[in-house]
Amino acid sequence: MKSIKLFVLLTSTIVIAQQKTAKQPIFSVKNKVITVYTTAENSDLKISKTDEVGFKELIQPLETQTCVFVNPNKKFQTFIGIGGAITDASAEVFAKLSSENQNELLQAYYSKQTGIGYSLVRTNMNSCDFSSDSYVYIQDGDKELKTFNIEHDRKFKLPLIKKALGIIGKEATFYFSPWSPPAFMKTNNNMLKGGKLLPEYMQSWANYYVKYIQELQKEGISVWGLTVQNEPMAIQTWESCVYTADDERDFLKKYLGPTLKKAGFGDKKITVWDHNRDLMVQRASTILDDPEAKKYVWGLGFHWYETWSGSAQMFDNVAKVKEMYPSINLMFTEGCVEKFNQERYNFWGNAERYGKSMINDFNNGTVAWTDWNILLDENGGPNHAKNFCFAPVHADLQTGKLIFTPSFYVIGHFSKFIQKGAKRIATSASRSQIISTSFLNPSGKMVTVVLNQSDEKVVYNLCIGTNAAEITIQPKSIQTLIY
Repeated sequence: MKSIKLFVLLTSTIVIAQQKTAKQPIFSVKNKVITVYTTAENSDLKISKTDEVGFKELIQPLETQTCVFVNPNKKFQTFIGIGGAITDASAEVFAKLSSENQNELLQAYYSKQTGIGYSLVRTNMNSCDFSSDSYVYIQDGDKELKTFNIEHDRKFKLPLIKKALGIIGKEATFYFSPWSPPAFMKTNNNMLKGGKLLPEYMQSWANYYVKYIQELQKEGISVWGLTVQNEPMAIQTWESCVYTADDERDFLKKYLGPTLKKAGFGDKKITVWDHNRDLMVQRASTILDDPEAKKYVWGLGFHWYETWSGSAQMFDNVAKVKEMYPSINLMFTEGCVEKFNQERYNFWGNAERYGKSMINDFNNGTVAWTDWNILLDENGGPNHAKNFCFAPVHADLQTGKLIFTPSFYVIGHFSKFIQKGAKRIATSASRSQIISTSFLNPSGKMVTVVLNQSDEKVVYNLCIGTNAAEITIQPKSIQTLIY
């Protein structure tokens, strides 16, 4: 009899506990006002405050209504930040600007108050295509790295990195990527055109990362993390080095991971792949299914090149990796619009590409998003391989003017308003012409970004529970809603 009473008591306790758990606190929007910021094609709207809208009761939306549904009770990954790469090219162009333009650029990118609040900085270890020449930090044949020094970077790159990190402050996330080992360490004896790391230099190359981190620390630069290899499946006319999935896995678990740990750098975040979305699932499976390799991996990085044709951006592959490996961090590590053309500085399609990618990548689990060069000249360089590209900001060195493209403002709709530590919130749209993502900031404010991909003005309801706010978004535009 006592056992029956005890069972009933336990059952009642469990039911009550479940009822309490089910009643989650709801993000209240009653009597709240949404502040709307807009950037639109062919207009003066550039992250401009365009509206303030209140919520009204809307218990059941109709199928004829366009809606963006946000559910604050469904939280996902934690946001780290957004930023861009400070390459040799960016730093060299920056050095040629007037002091006034230098300050304008720094504040525009890195100030949360007057700019768009970048907090991520990526740079290249050894040269890359966006360098004026090919270089390494040692003399040819120095396997022991006795001649290692980063004097090359002290002229342009390091000063700009320090200035950027100084403005960002404690929220800064700085990481680096190699494009190629020194030529003598490779099968083709060339930093360019692919080739592979020779087995007899694997330990020496792993030591190279350690030396680089140590030299950066001497400069007062704190390294958060690194990627193993930029674009390991690309044979480029510029600096490149090929690693198959097995190669990267084995180099990581046998050399790089243990070497960093032994040197006291086991806390550095190691990101694998660092290439396009197309092969990322196979790369993730090969490395993360190996327990010895996986223990060194913080995340998997990806780019957008060669996966941007029509509707085949392969965003689903990002989601598949997150589904297969929920504990892995996903980071967009590089993207830019290629085939530079001055006449397309203000082409909205370039900016829309950023908005579409960022929304989809965040909705598929990405924690951080890194653009490519923060600054290029009026020719889309300098670039020793003549691989000229767009950047969100260009400097016309002939006129001394900075050119802020629409891409800069579209990125800013995310980076300016989403705080480090924010949680992504479940968001969906009822019509395909608009796409959206949302984050709940540590401050308690919600940020919803809406992209209108159509040529028509759209009136939509932002719906939270049984409340909604009616908002109008211009054709070919992006909005950030703060509430």
